[in-house]
Amino acid sequence: MTDHFRHDLVALVPKLRRFAYSLTGNRQDGDDLVQAACEKALRNIDQFQTGTRMDSWMYRIIQTLWIDDRRRATRRGTALDPDDAHLSDEGKAASLPEDRMMLAQTRAAMADLPETQRAVLSLVAIEGLSYRETAEALAIPVGTVMSRLSRAREALLPKLGLSQGPRQ
Repeated sequence: MTDHFRHDLVALVPKLRRFAYSLTGNRQDGDDLVQAACEKALRNIDQFQTGTRMDSWMYRIIQTLWIDDRRRATRRGTALDPDDAHLSDEGKAASLPEDRMMLAQTRAAMADLPETQRAVLSLVAIEGLSYRETAEALAIPVGTVMSRLSRAREALLPKLGLSQGPRQ
C-alpha cells in the first residue's frame, strides 16, 4: 500500500496546491502548507483507510493545518510581505488586461472572505467538488456547505461589480 499511497499522493499535489493557494493567498505559503500536509499524511499513513477518497482526506488535513496556523498567527500577529499579496498565473489564464484585472479583483475579494467560506468556495468553484464531496472533505454537513457557499457568493458578487439577481 505504501508505494500506491505515495503515487496517489503525488498525483494529487496540483489539486492540493490550488486549494492551499486559495486559502493562503500566496504561492510560498500554499506550497509550505501542501508540504506540511504531505509530511503529516506520510507520518500517519496508517490512519488512511483504503477505499476512501484520498483527496478528501488531504483537503481535511490542509484545512486543519491552515486553521491551526491562523490561530497561532492570531495569537502572535501576522506579518505580510507586500510582494506576496497576490498570486500570479504567469499570464497563462488571463492574457487580456481585463482578464488580469478581474482575476486580481477576484483574488482580493476571496482573501476578504472568512476562512470557512473561502475553503468551501475553493473546493466547489475551483476544484469542482460536489457539495457532498466538499462536506466530506471538510467534515461538515452538506447544509453548512450550501450556506457557506451562498454567503461567499453573496459577499463576492458586489465586490466584483456583478449582481446576483433576484432570489427564487
